[in-house]
Amino acid sequence: MKTKIISTAICAAITSMFAGNVLATNGYSPHGFGAKQKAMGGAGVAVANDSMSVATNPALAVDIDERMDLGLALFSPKRSYTANNNGTPGYPTFEAGEFKSGKEYFPVPHIGYNHVLDRNSAIGIAVGGNGGMNTEYSNAVFAAFNRFPAGHPNNATTPVGVDLKQLFVGFNYARRINEKHSIGIMPVVAVQTFKAYGLEPFMGASTSPGNVTGRGTDTSYGGGLRIGWHGKLNDRLSVGLSYQSRLWMSKFDKYEGLFAEGGDFDIPSTVALGLNFQVTPKVMFAMDYQHVRYSEVNAIGNGHNVPMAGTVLGTDEGIGFGWEDMNIIKLGVAWDFRPDMTFRAGASFANQIVPTDQGLFNILAPAVIRDHWTLGLTKQIDKNNEVNFAFAYMPEEKVCGTNVNTGSQSGCIQMDQFELEVSWGLRF
Repeated sequence: MKTKIISTAICAAITSMFAGNVLATNGYSPHGFGAKQKAMGGAGVAVANDSMSVATNPALAVDIDERMDLGLALFSPKRSYTANNNGTPGYPTFEAGEFKSGKEYFPVPHIGYNHVLDRNSAIGIAVGGNGGMNTEYSNAVFAAFNRFPAGHPNNATTPVGVDLKQLFVGFNYARRINEKHSIGIMPVVAVQTFKAYGLEPFMGASTSPGNVTGRGTDTSYGGGLRIGWHGKLNDRLSVGLSYQSRLWMSKFDKYEGLFAEGGDFDIPSTVALGLNFQVTPKVMFAMDYQHVRYSEVNAIGNGHNVPMAGTVLGTDEGIGFGWEDMNIIKLGVAWDFRPDMTFRAGASFANQIVPTDQGLFNILAPAVIRDHWTLGLTKQIDKNNEVNFAFAYMPEEKVCGTNVNTGSQSGCIQMDQFELEVSWGLRF
């Protein structure tokens, strides 16, 4: 019966992830995994909250009960761009004004299961998703680029947008080395889908003009490895360290003319360090540092601050989104208000990954959010069941600048977000 419940829940979560759009907030990485961690600003490298904690640090599994966690978030990003009427004559420019992307509400499910083998080892599975490159504009964003470069009059169509979805399934094994230290390893299988539309003017600047836009949804498969360590330095302080390798993905063949390296879109590596300090028997404080290496993937890290007439889409050095690496500080606190109730709060702060001269393609993916403010609550229903709530607010972030491809026309890309998540924890 238990096996049937778990397998049915995992299948339902995977199906629903690809039925809707899956998005995230630190670039296109989530600020945390599971309602408890998200309520603490995403801090959790050294905090064994629930079965989703292993998605951050696989070593935590030996400190988690046998349990399943199933959750659903309502995520709402508001994306827009503003173009000023000051472009240089003779250059393609954006229509002046502020333009908002549609599709502002998305369901985001997750599921985790932790199975205790014995006192010193555990296995499990964690299923989650992310994205962040999702927009749909009703105006012809690139209409003025129709004859750029010269001789390629590919008229822009509407709507204009992109949609990236990513699904991760991690299979976890953790082992307690001794009373103070544990390690974990998690092979990660990833599936991602992508589509783009309304980008016809860029076909003339591509090595594969027929594989730039309007090719429908393409699917990419791959994987990598996450490893982790958790050390209990004393009765009140513990430390965690985790690393996820670059996830090597098959190419988006339908969009080999859009992305650098002929459609290659690997998922960047991350490293995180965290601590967990028990301030009092009822109050716990956590702090993480996370580094996401967006620059190591050419399709994401390559910039476009040179005239596009001299740059070709689809090549190894083809233009991309120009994202820089992201450094994030996450802070969280949990307070056991009473035996059946825990309050949580947190915040996270990151550097801006979108430079001011990289507005061209980031209109399609204005992933400029830096700060998160979070709250949450856990209510214990009985000894085996609990309900968790998490709320995150990401205040508006705006990046303004100019771009050489639009004759130094100035403008801004902006975004603000909120997320409400509820999950159910079941102990076996």
